[in-house]
Amino acid sequence: MFRRALSFLFVGVLLSGCGPVWNDPYPAAERGQNILYSAFTDRPKHLDPVQSYSEDEATFLYQIYEPPLQYDYLKRPYTLIPDSAVEMPRVRRYDASGALLPDDASAERVARSVYEVRIRPGVMYQPHPALAKREDGSPRYLDLSGADLRGVRGVSDFRETGTRELEAGDFVYQMKRLAHPRLHSPIFELIAEYLPGLKTLQQQLAEEAKSNSGWIDLNRFDLPGVEVVDRYTYRITLKGAYPQFLYWLSMPFFAPVPPEADRFFGQPGMAERNLTLDWWPIGTGPYMLVENNPNARMVLARNPNFRGEPYPCDGSPADREAGLLEDCGKPMPFVDKVVFSREREGIPYWNKFLQGYYDASGVSSDNFDQAVTMTSQGEVMLSDDMRAQGIQLLTSVSPSVFYLGFNMLDSVVGGGDSAEGKARARKLRQAISVALDIDEFVSIFMNGRGVTAMSPIPPGIFGAREGEAGINPVVYEWRDGHPVRRGIETAKRLLAEAGYPNGRDAKTGEPLIINLDTTPGGLGDKARSDWLAKQFRELGIQFVVRATDYNRFQDKIRNGSAQLFFFGWNADYPDPENMLFLLHGAQAKVKESGQNAANYINPEYDRLFEQMKSMPDGPARQQVIDRMVAILQHDAPWVFGFHPKAYSLQHGWVLNRKAGSMVRNTLKYQRIDLAKRDAARAAWNRPVVWPMALVALLLAAIIAPAAVHFRRRERATAMAGGR
Repeated sequence: MFRRALSFLFVGVLLSGCGPVWNDPYPAAERGQNILYSAFTDRPKHLDPVQSYSEDEATFLYQIYEPPLQYDYLKRPYTLIPDSAVEMPRVRRYDASGALLPDDASAERVARSVYEVRIRPGVMYQPHPALAKREDGSPRYLDLSGADLRGVRGVSDFRETGTRELEAGDFVYQMKRLAHPRLHSPIFELIAEYLPGLKTLQQQLAEEAKSNSGWIDLNRFDLPGVEVVDRYTYRITLKGAYPQFLYWLSMPFFAPVPPEADRFFGQPGMAERNLTLDWWPIGTGPYMLVENNPNARMVLARNPNFRGEPYPCDGSPADREAGLLEDCGKPMPFVDKVVFSREREGIPYWNKFLQGYYDASGVSSDNFDQAVTMTSQGEVMLSDDMRAQGIQLLTSVSPSVFYLGFNMLDSVVGGGDSAEGKARARKLRQAISVALDIDEFVSIFMNGRGVTAMSPIPPGIFGAREGEAGINPVVYEWRDGHPVRRGIETAKRLLAEAGYPNGRDAKTGEPLIINLDTTPGGLGDKARSDWLAKQFRELGIQFVVRATDYNRFQDKIRNGSAQLFFFGWNADYPDPENMLFLLHGAQAKVKESGQNAANYINPEYDRLFEQMKSMPDGPARQQVIDRMVAILQHDAPWVFGFHPKAYSLQHGWVLNRKAGSMVRNTLKYQRIDLAKRDAARAAWNRPVVWPMALVALLLAAIIAPAAVHFRRRERATAMAGGR
């Protein structure tokens, strides 16, 4: 018996290596299914489209909701195309007398802009209990009691679901939600500037909320400036000219929400069970949220009611070469389910990607050297190990800018009120801009993952110049076909012209001190601070880091007591207005509570900004932008930092992924080669069974003598009993 048991143990150990891999982190029921696997690090805070405004939330929302417009997946520069709209909105502009203006009329003549949006007929919502009906047509799940909700923890716990056709009124209803006093939409103030009816509605809803602590029926209230024309058409009237409004129509803020959802989730007892639109969104998009456990796992599943959409056929030669046009015309989405697992640490995330359990991964500083190599020309290439696994690298320049801002209200770097003081301060800012080698900073601290900024406008957005026309002439000169940073002698000359030869005040002899206000974990980190101090030291300037907590830092920025600070901005939409407004005088942080943290004011720049923001893209707009950029380069209110590069890795079985962070509804385009993935996982995760076999043999060697001794005693006992 012992010998037979040992044989079974040994054979079992060997045969176990022939089955599925042992380290598969997913349920056995998911094997072989058409599932895309991804991860997230930060749990989404809001999934209500009226409140959500962060990238980690957009990962989910843009797959569930369909705004009127979307970005073409393949075209660059980014181009708007219809999504839930059947065509691009019709835009008409009128003057103060009500006369229709031509398309090229100047913004000063425009009193109101009218956007008419016609949506696709036949679009259906995802199955949802909020839309379930009784036989008589009344809502199935209204007036629920505590007993009805016992044991309910998610929308899937309701046995019945329903759907209905998308209507124009659902878009108008969502726009009313922007004014809801309990929802606090982050874009309310901005949109209300052009749609004043929002403030009127907000006041009415605030009065209603005083006497009504429960659900507020928004259908009882009008939103001045927005109206339903017919079942499939609605109209928005904005004050003045605001061409960038079309970009907002590509965001979930303007996606449809059925009133039934608010009524359903507004019932007593729902919020206590996380039964809210903020937790369980409802849309018409290709996917719906079926599992929401933000501490562990979130799952999107194919919306069975999705209208279907063909994969795009128009792309560049580079797209064709990358295989991005092979699915031309095929119905989307391709993947049945997308599973997101929460990964709080980078190493487990990275290891699971290398094992094939995540289909794609970012490139962090910890695994940068393992993933890519830098050539002597500064080009980034995949490492040999990554190429051997069939991993591919996708790169793109993010529509973002990071910069060191000078507080123009500071007497030293801003110069005060006198013309002489301002001129001296401008020379000082120019000197610092030349001395701070941003190219070196990107190389050392960003692993080369950035493009040195010449202006606030990132590459790929209209207005950005390339080549010699695009350099910042204060900091760079053009030599042999590429930009070359001016030397430290130029910086020292500018510093002396500013009245600080060798870093000392020419009048008082006092050393010049520049203070960087920052937060722990920012540029106040020791390595970065040491690097900055070295750059300033070469100029003869004393550099002091004033690190403080985030709230105190924000107070300094708000009240204008900072001197030098590090900031960044991610574009909301691909238009130069969304970057250049960061230095618009009307956006000054201290005076206007705007986004101009440098408190920079230049009358010519402000005038040109007002002219530029409402112009259509074209040579005339480019000319105005060129002048605005030249003003900024001369005045140097920022040390133009860098535009970060996004690096992404994907396995060879992932198809149709294209880099471009402005396009966020990307999951419907992606496809998985399941056979290729299964084969790779099996090859990369073969169990190593010889240590277990060795242990089994050692156990057998240990047990065998005892077994033999036991058998001898049995025989001896049996023989003695036989006598």
